[in-house]
Amino acid sequence: MTAPIDTLRAGAAALGVALSERQGEQLLAYGTLMLKWNKVYNLTAVRDPAGVMTHHLLDSLAAVAPLQREWAGKGKLLDVGSGGGLPGVVIAIMRPDIDVSCLDAVAKKAAFVQQVAVELELPNLRGLHARVESLTGSYEVVSSRAFASLPNFFNGSVHLLAPGGVWLAMKGKVPSDELAVLPKGVAVFHVEQLTVPGLDAERCIVWARKEAV
Repeated sequence: MTAPIDTLRAGAAALGVALSERQGEQLLAYGTLMLKWNKVYNLTAVRDPAGVMTHHLLDSLAAVAPLQREWAGKGKLLDVGSGGGLPGVVIAIMRPDIDVSCLDAVAKKAAFVQQVAVELELPNLRGLHARVESLTGSYEVVSSRAFASLPNFFNGSVHLLAPGGVWLAMKGKVPSDELAVLPKGVAVFHVEQLTVPGLDAERCIVWARKEAV
């Protein structure tokens, strides 16, 4: 049987992501923590290590190379409706140059992310308990993964996107209906198809920015 680290490395390589030994260990430790805390916190419907590997770790890793292309420099990222920290925790592990805040309206999910930051020694990661509409601040990247419809995501977080920043919305199949009813002032510049190793499901990233006024 293939060891989890080998599955993770092969999957990451297929996604164009190089894992250091420490990053590999941190990702696996995060998956273990998620399953452990899940019993109490109900973080995910996925209950087994293999499912966590494909549906959470590799699925979130699929955003890392695209993010590197669209935002290569330092910055702050807000992951909206992050739940147990997806994709925010994975991005924090892979991009120590980005300060990642995982936002969730459920206090125990934000607390779990704080616990992950402590246990995995990730100074660039924090959990935030708030509703996106009431949050203040400015972020170069605002991400979400299956959080809400695109119009709701954009409307809810538009006040948080820094000038020149980008939205990164992870979706299943291309949400054509949602793309047809975008709020004014939002420009989608790329819909990127993803192939996640071991996951037999459609995935894409919708990239957007504020329209130039």
